[in-house]
Amino acid sequence: MLSWIIFLGVIFLPVTSLFKIDSSVLGAFTITLPLVVLFFARALDGLTGGNVSVSNAYLADITTERDRSRNFGKMSISENLGFIVGPALAGILSVTVYGNLAPVLGAIIISLIGTLLIIFYLPESKECALEEFEEAENIRKILGYEIRECRTTKEIKKPDFREVLRLPDIPYMLGLYFLIDLGYNVFYTAFPLHAISALNWSIAKMGVYFTVLSRLLIIVQSTVLPRASRKYSDAALIIFGSLVLGTNFLLLIPGNLFLTYLAVGFFALGDGLMWPSFLSLLSKVAGKEYQGTIQGFASSFGGLASITGLILGGLLYEKLAGSSFLIAGLVIYTVFLLNFRLRHFERKIEH
Repeated sequence: MLSWIIFLGVIFLPVTSLFKIDSSVLGAFTITLPLVVLFFARALDGLTGGNVSVSNAYLADITTERDRSRNFGKMSISENLGFIVGPALAGILSVTVYGNLAPVLGAIIISLIGTLLIIFYLPESKECALEEFEEAENIRKILGYEIRECRTTKEIKKPDFREVLRLPDIPYMLGLYFLIDLGYNVFYTAFPLHAISALNWSIAKMGVYFTVLSRLLIIVQSTVLPRASRKYSDAALIIFGSLVLGTNFLLLIPGNLFLTYLAVGFFALGDGLMWPSFLSLLSKVAGKEYQGTIQGFASSFGGLASITGLILGGLLYEKLAGSSFLIAGLVIYTVFLLNFRLRHFERKIEH
């Protein structure tokens, strides 16, 4: 919320040139005062952006193993709804008499509402390891979420990074987390460039594409995933999903409109089945005592992959154009091959 308030202040700053950059890699551009403050606002948001990892850790802490895959699916549905409603709301607000002010004010109000909801309505999760929840008839029970009622006073020590790397199978899962996010972020950087240069899309057409993708993800995670998770193990869904997701990237290479929209279906099916199942299995491998902490460390690996992938995606597209998606596909196909070891992890958990 504070970052968005600073962002709002940027709009009122005078455009004062500070210095110029002329680089063979980055190109020529001028650094201005509003741009520096804007970078600071986004950096502050990044530094305090652990809310996603904490929310995943919180969800792992309050969910039983049998419901975990479905509940991570619900979390993904809420995120995808945000990706649909957010851009649409920003577009509507931007054409009002307040212009660029309106979307930023909207973001501030939404952030304020979220902050107040957390403060007044989100209970603290209990730091204990229980097999099941206490029965309770309330809205969280209906939605599939319930706070543990602890019956133990045992204090759980949170491991540091070196201790996490010594936990059985966790380094392997963190490596997979990094590779998956790396493939995603190469795509997220390269695709907008590809859509403009190869498909001649406008920003509006690109918005339609991502809206279709988000809606298909919601359909997969709300209808296909719950049924599949009852019939198949997390590892099976991760293996199948990664194979489908990797194929999606290969369909983007030719720059054909039909194949590009066909890829949307592959992306939604692959990601919709794989990612919630992966988060579910990660929490199970971590164990009841450490699952929240491990989710936080995993998100840090995802953040590192985001930095690497966003830079790499731009550089790859500049050099390879549409063939850069082959790199993203190969990364996910590597994940597909590595995922077969996850069956062994599941058998260890069962025993």
